Amino acid sequence: MVGLFRDKSFINIFFLIVLSVGIHFHFLTESPVIDTNSGTNDGLISLILDRYIASLPSVVRLLLYHGLVLVQAIRLNLALNELRMYQTSNYVPAMTYVLLTAVIPQWCAISPALVSNSLVIWIFVKLSRLYNHSNPKTLLFNTGMITGLSVLCYHPMAILVGLVMFALAVVRPFRLAEWLILLMGIALPYYFVVSGLFLMDRMSDFQSMIPDFYLGIPKGASGTVFLRGIIGLGVLLLCGLFFWQVSINRMVIQIRKNWGVMMVMLLTLLPVPFIFQLGGLESGILCLIPISAFVANAFSNPRNLSFPNLLFIAAVVIIALNNWYLLKN
Repeated sequence: MVGLFRDKSFINIFFLIVLSVGIHFHFLTESPVIDTNSGTNDGLISLILDRYIASLPSVVRLLLYHGLVLVQAIRLNLALNELRMYQTSNYVPAMTYVLLTAVIPQWCAISPALVSNSLVIWIFVKLSRLYNHSNPKTLLFNTGMITGLSVLCYHPMAILVGLVMFALAVVRPFRLAEWLILLMGIALPYYFVVSGLFLMDRMSDFQSMIPDFYLGIPKGASGTVFLRGIIGLGVLLLCGLFFWQVSINRMVIQIRKNWGVMMVMLLTLLPVPFIFQLGGLESGILCLIPISAFVANAFSNPRNLSFPNLLFIAAVVIIALNNWYLLKN
């Protein structure tokens, strides 16, 4: 199965659709739910999902979920191939992203975190262009502004503020002016929000736009289903990191810098469910972007397809058990 995606062909988009439908076959009996953790205030995306998406017919929600996952997978795939982060250009990163969305049952829902992954990909693309950009100050300001908007849209994205700062430190030598421009970009969306609230005499609403940090174990982080998914995801990630480590020494410095940004993104986003406890395990899907990038090495780097296919089958077994669990519940 992995061999189908090692070819850079448009037919692989069709295979991605088949894969997405197949690994989420429990949607045949029940369409994706809108999971916004009702009762918590975590940004504009939650408000939009609650008010406009939750009431849509089940078929529309089904198409929306698959559309979000597929568009994000293809966008991530195009970005990684454009940056030449693998030995060959293929659709393995997209396959990996689609596959891993079904490893954790809580990720099989339309959530603010799933929507926010589009912003995470956008920010990574911006950061990857910093190394030799002709006008880094403009790029830094735009990256900061996107980050600030992301926090307004989904509060657990506040951790991206630290991410872009660490990434800037990895990619470019220290220049105070660049750091100040980045911080100005991050603060700009909040400046306009505060100005608008002040003019409308609604400054009390500003409190609801500040992220709340709640340290602890997220709800649902227990039980056989969760442990099975986490163990499977951990094994896949370790395999991906092994094959990435083997190949990174043959990469040019710019590609290694991009992988450095991806590593910072992985370490930054992994603890999100524990830092923003109220976001639940659904917020953990934010780390799926860097996890997919690293796991794709285990599927694309080995010349012999036996090991990649074994990993794929193991992931499918976990996903099939998850689907059985979701069908029973």
